Amino acid sequence: MLEDKKKIRETVVLRKAQYNEQSLLELSAKALSYLEETAIFQKAKTILIYHSLKDEVHTHTFIEKWKEEKEILLPIVVGSDLKLRKYVDRKNITKGSFGIEEPAGEDIFDYDKIDLVIIPGIAFDKQGNRLGRGKGFYDRLLPKIKGFKIGICFSFQIFSQIPTESFDHKMDTVLTEKGLINEI
Repeated sequence: MLEDKKKIRETVVLRKAQYNEQSLLELSAKALSYLEETAIFQKAKTILIYHSLKDEVHTHTFIEKWKEEKEILLPIVVGSDLKLRKYVDRKNITKGSFGIEEPAGEDIFDYDKIDLVIIPGIAFDKQGNRLGRGKGFYDRLLPKIKGFKIGICFSFQIFSQIPTESFDHKMDTVLTEKGLINEI
């Protein structure tokens, strides 16, 4: 199974290399535009999203756009776990583990108030299975959160089947620049 996961990760790296930064930004904007149109997003008051790395669906502009209307939470890496903090603005961001930009401030522990979770991944399948970077951060966090979970990626990151393990947490749906895999 580890070999299968490794092959999928290598395949995604090769596929991403076929796109330049501008193309990935345009695909990101399309995906996030679809997200904004969903009823689940429109109703959500508190959203857990991620501050994107260079090879993920770009969320920086999206976070800035919605920070006044929605409570935006971002994960931070603390040891082998993810903690959550409220995003206030760009001045409140520092570089954390793995080069991820993270908000300063107090940790948030009220997981029940999270309406919507937007989760990156290396790959997803149409059944909502997710392949991450292999550290298990989201696998440990997601069972604590009842909110609706949307995996987000580029369409070339969708596979027919992702190998899963007992601790993997399934998404409620997956979103790409082509729309939702399963309508909600």
